Amino acid sequence: MPLAAGTRLGPYEIVTPIGAGGMGEVYRARDTRLGRDVALKLSGERFTDRFEREARAIAALNHTNICQIYDVGENYLVMELIEGETLHGPLPVETALSYARQIADALDAAHEKGIIHRDLKPANIKITGQGVVKVLDFGLAKAAEVTSVDPASSPTLTMSATRAGAILGTAAYMSPEQARGKPVDKRSDIWAFGCVLYEMLSGKPLFHGETVSDILVTVIRDEPDLSAVPATQRALVARCLSKDPRTRFRDIGDVRMALDDLPAPGSAPPVTVAARSNRWAWIGAALLAVVLAATLLLLWPRPAPLRPLVRLSAELGPNVSLATASMGQSSFALSPDGTRIAFLVLGADNVVRLATRRLDEDTLTPLGGTEDAGEPFFSPDGQWIAFFSNNKLKKIAVQGGAPVTLADAPLGRGGSWGDDGNIVYSPAQGTALLRVSSNGGAPAAATVKKGDWSQRWPQVLPGSRAVLFTSTTAVGNYEDANIDAVTFQTGERKTVQRGGFSGRYLPSGHLVYMHQNNLFAAPFDLDRLTVTGSATPIVERIRNSPSSGGAFVFSETGTLAYLAGITQGTAVSWLDASGKTQQAGGGAGFNSTLRLSPDGKRLAFGRSTVSGTDVFVLDIERGSALRLTTLPGVNRYPVWTPDGRTILFQSTSHPSPGMYAIRADGSREAQRLTDRDLDAPWSFAPDGKRLVMVRPESAASLDIFIASLEGDPDHPRLVIGEPFLKTSFYVDQPAFSSDGRWIAYVSNESQTIEVYVRPVAGAGGRWRVSNGGGNMPVWNRNGRELIFRGPDARLMVADYSIQGETFNPAKPRVWSEIRLANYGLTPVYDLAPDGKRVIGVLDPNATGKADTHLTFLLNFFDELRRKAPGK
Repeated sequence: MPLAAGTRLGPYEIVTPIGAGGMGEVYRARDTRLGRDVALKLSGERFTDRFEREARAIAALNHTNICQIYDVGENYLVMELIEGETLHGPLPVETALSYARQIADALDAAHEKGIIHRDLKPANIKITGQGVVKVLDFGLAKAAEVTSVDPASSPTLTMSATRAGAILGTAAYMSPEQARGKPVDKRSDIWAFGCVLYEMLSGKPLFHGETVSDILVTVIRDEPDLSAVPATQRALVARCLSKDPRTRFRDIGDVRMALDDLPAPGSAPPVTVAARSNRWAWIGAALLAVVLAATLLLLWPRPAPLRPLVRLSAELGPNVSLATASMGQSSFALSPDGTRIAFLVLGADNVVRLATRRLDEDTLTPLGGTEDAGEPFFSPDGQWIAFFSNNKLKKIAVQGGAPVTLADAPLGRGGSWGDDGNIVYSPAQGTALLRVSSNGGAPAAATVKKGDWSQRWPQVLPGSRAVLFTSTTAVGNYEDANIDAVTFQTGERKTVQRGGFSGRYLPSGHLVYMHQNNLFAAPFDLDRLTVTGSATPIVERIRNSPSSGGAFVFSETGTLAYLAGITQGTAVSWLDASGKTQQAGGGAGFNSTLRLSPDGKRLAFGRSTVSGTDVFVLDIERGSALRLTTLPGVNRYPVWTPDGRTILFQSTSHPSPGMYAIRADGSREAQRLTDRDLDAPWSFAPDGKRLVMVRPESAASLDIFIASLEGDPDHPRLVIGEPFLKTSFYVDQPAFSSDGRWIAYVSNESQTIEVYVRPVAGAGGRWRVSNGGGNMPVWNRNGRELIFRGPDARLMVADYSIQGETFNPAKPRVWSEIRLANYGLTPVYDLAPDGKRVIGVLDPNATGKADTHLTFLLNFFDELRRKAPGK
């Protein structure tokens, strides 16, 4: 009996049926812990211990083209939900070969782990909307026992998958030895691959019959008729379908190479001599072709053979930080010649600085004067490193020396050093790109904003005539961003790739970019700034974040270096000091500040929408979210009034940017309180009349103000007084204490972002609370603790006492070992009213250890030419 919507199997809630397969019924379900949709396969029988062991072994397969297994229940499997179409033919030859290469890559990855599919067929292959192949049910045939009467789609399965006499698989795609019940190996998958490729090219199954027995007889007895396969692909398909396994392709990697060696679709098929009278003419033509070919080889050098991809893993040593700096920025770079790497290292004084190391040496060289550095990138000659630090764009020689300040950059989001001696950089979020001489001087506009919220991670293209960059209309959401190019001379702007970020042009003639943790590549015409072929997934599971983009770099010599991992999560969870977590539900999609209501029952947060970013209010217990704002642009930084009736927020809506107030139940339109772009509310005093806020008074920094909220909730007015804190340093994130006497905030006055406290009234002093980095301060209502996010993303707590006008903070201690997600300086957590739990976005890569492992791919450009050949 089919399961009804809402039925729970463990933590999985059934949403709707998807279909039925050889293992049973398939449902779309919701993982209530992680807030994601999954595919749940339900069996009529309980799974055995062996099945669970086998399934968990298969779950270790991590490959772009393999559907992931997430979990195993008593009688169900939980798998990655693939949105797409089941494979079918006929397909254009070019498309069929592209899919075939991806299927071969999937089989190759599995075979290397000793896992055989045993039931490869079109019904087990899906194609996503981006043209990515996903192979389903990998290796599960050997762990299940199901019988079906449908000869086209249902396998006869047994636990004794490799034992003589046990028939396993789907009849039309079984190898002859498989059909006879003989032991099978990876060559059976190659036979099934040949059947699938035949079907993609011809549009019909190779073996068919009225019953399973009829099909099996045909597979064992008859030679396959391959006349429907184009001549250029026929020999490859024939060798996959050799009835004798000894003469079949022995390895799917050999099949992959044979696919790459096939002539391009549309080229002339091999010449066949039909009659003896044509023999001499054919020989003459062949001799002439040989002479012409030899002449061409003398005139034109032959291209070097493609070198194999070499994968290396490097541990850069203790105290190295590859993932983020204290402000969430990218933290490593590779020199153009591929011999040197620059990265961040934590010194004995708990200060992060840049360091360099030659890849052929064991010693590293710290670079003085680079405190709180981030986003490093090399000059074209490899002699200089540019970086962002303390609101400035700077450069320093690779051998060390005094750094040179080039320009203001409040919150740099990437830069690129062109071969004309100019640097193009993103000075802060929400801005267009600027261009400055590498010798310093006044920056000039490199691009113009046209409806996009942020332009970041630029790359000056070879010849310095254009720049490539990521453009997005929604804060923190880069999966749906565009990769644009602007020509400097004309200012012409064009989108070269939709649905990707961190775009880079490589000397191999390819555009590479990130999408859903995977690196894609497509042939790219540098002169026309145009993608000229289909995008192909190349590397999977590359770390990325909204602040730093894709954690990968490359050299001009063909080396790719990257940090493995998965995207920072956006689901909201409860966390207590013991490390216990529980998903809050309904908060998935967070990408800007989240704030709990005063009673702790509702959560305000920002989420990407079609129009930009909007403020939502989540009823935590019910799991339902209400969209409050409808202003176009970016609406974020929600702050509750102490009575829980009103929410203040920042809006970049043009032509009316500023700070707004709106009823928390959405019963009234938003009321505009200020007319300044980037005015942001942060915290109310307990009396509900005083608001501490930030306002940009210059391009390089924010200032902190205390304002009064007057009028009634339906007609509020904001009166802004003199600055509470006006300084040349970067200050942000001010928060009133629970008694309204103190304000905690962050500042980089010590050259590292730290947490400070000042009294609200009187001359008073200031006290530094954090040590070695900290941000996102939140006061506990118990009047004894100040919690903040430490430099390694763990939550820290500082006990404090007050004596008269003196604030006495104790040495900070770890509140929880669980790390928060990295969104730079965006607050990603808030404290519950009881002070015992926080609600926030957790880091799915939270190991409590720094990322010090880099993966290097040598000969990467040759791999691109193999997998994404240009025209």
